[in-house]
Amino acid sequence: MTIKVCIAGVGGRLGSAIAREVLLDERFELASGVVRSDSGYTEQDLGEIAGAGWVGKTAVVRLEDALDGTDVVIDASTAQASGAIARRLTEMGGPALVCGVTGLGVEQTDALREASKVFPVLAARNFSIGLTLVEMLVSMAASGLPVERWDAEISETHHRDKTDAPSGTALALGEAVAKGREQILDMVAEKGRSGSNQRRMPGAIGFSSQRGGGIVGEHVVDFLSSNEVISIGHRALDRRVFALGALTATLWLIRQKPGLYAMKDVIGGQP
Repeated sequence: MTIKVCIAGVGGRLGSAIAREVLLDERFELASGVVRSDSGYTEQDLGEIAGAGWVGKTAVVRLEDALDGTDVVIDASTAQASGAIARRLTEMGGPALVCGVTGLGVEQTDALREASKVFPVLAARNFSIGLTLVEMLVSMAASGLPVERWDAEISETHHRDKTDAPSGTALALGEAVAKGREQILDMVAEKGRSGSNQRRMPGAIGFSSQRGGGIVGEHVVDFLSSNEVISIGHRALDRRVFALGALTATLWLIRQKPGLYAMKDVIGGQP
C-alpha cells in the first residue's frame, strides 16, 4: 500500500527535505503540500520546491484543500501554525499526524494531546534515530550519577538562521537528564548565563547555544565531576537524516491506535 502524504510547511528546510525523500521512496506518494500565503511558494510545483523536478502538483495555502485521500499529515511548519493544524485535523477526524515542529508552547501541546484522542499523533523535536538513542543514553547516565557530585551541561550548535535557542533537541536532552535525576527541568534549567554573579546552582542543568554558518546540528551532554568528564553527543552531517527519520516515524505511526507517541516509541518497532 502506498502511503499518501501531505506536508505542512513544505517550503521550509525540513518540509522540502521530507518532500524530496517521499518522492524518492516508492512506499510513499506526495499527495499534497501546504505553505503560508506569504511564503512565495503558493501554486508552485511540489517537486520543484523539493528540488526533485516537476511532479504536476502545486502547493496550496488551505489545509482543507490538501487532505483529500491523504493518509497522514507531516507537520514541518511553525509553532504558531502547528496548534491550528492539530485543531483543524481534530475537527475533521484525521488523518494521522506526525509533528516535527520545535518551540511548541502549552497551547500547541494541548492541541496535539486533544488530537491524539481522535487519531494517532507523533510529536518529535527531532526525527533523528541517533538522537533518540542519545536521549535514552543520557537519561540512563543521569540516573546513575549522583547529582550532588556530577554537574550536567548541554551545548548545541546550529546554522545562523535558526530562530529558537536553546534548540528543541537540547531541551529534550535536558528533559532526559531531569527525568533520570527525578527533577523538573523548568526548576533547574540555567540558560544564557551572563554577568559577574553566575555561580552554578547545585543540581542545575546548564544550556549553551552557538549559531553560525551552515551547521545542521550538533548536541553534546557533559556530565562533570571533580575528577572526570563523561560526554554523550550527536552530530548531524546532513539534513537528510531528519527527513528519513520522519518517514520512519510515519511508517510506524499509521499502524497505531489513537494516542500521543514519541520517537522513542518508534525505536522498538521500526518497519
